[in-house]
Amino acid sequence: MSPHLLFRVMGIAEAVSWTLLLGGIVLRATAGMDIAVTVGGGIHGFVFLAYAVTAVLVAKNQRMPRWPAAVAVISAVIPYATIPADVWLNRTGRLTGDWRHTPTSDPRDQLWHDRLFRLVLRRPIVSSLVLLTGVAVTFAALVALGSPLERLPD
Repeated sequence: MSPHLLFRVMGIAEAVSWTLLLGGIVLRATAGMDIAVTVGGGIHGFVFLAYAVTAVLVAKNQRMPRWPAAVAVISAVIPYATIPADVWLNRTGRLTGDWRHTPTSDPRDQLWHDRLFRLVLRRPIVSSLVLLTGVAVTFAALVALGSPLERLPD
């Protein structure tokens, strides 16, 4: 799977998760179904974190400057913005290319974090499991903390 395809799939998943969350909010408001927000919000939260990790990995692989990389990550905060972010990054050529498994003559490939990144890319199954576990642990910690709105004093 190319960096662009992974970014696109996760961007679409993020948009779908927004639909689930917004639909849950509507169901809670109209039918009193609080569980709809719990389920939609949980799915959205997990996909949001996974998309953010994906955006950072793809931005690193594509050597995106800070501004486009920030747009890629921040687009998850705005409902459905991951789709136009993908279109913009693709049209500007920032998603072109394959994964950087091997070093090139580029001096940036000699930096410690680029060597570490290539190690991650050379072991995709192990790396995916580690990253997924990291997302799951972060998600579980955030769920355990609860909503920030619940912690506000009355």
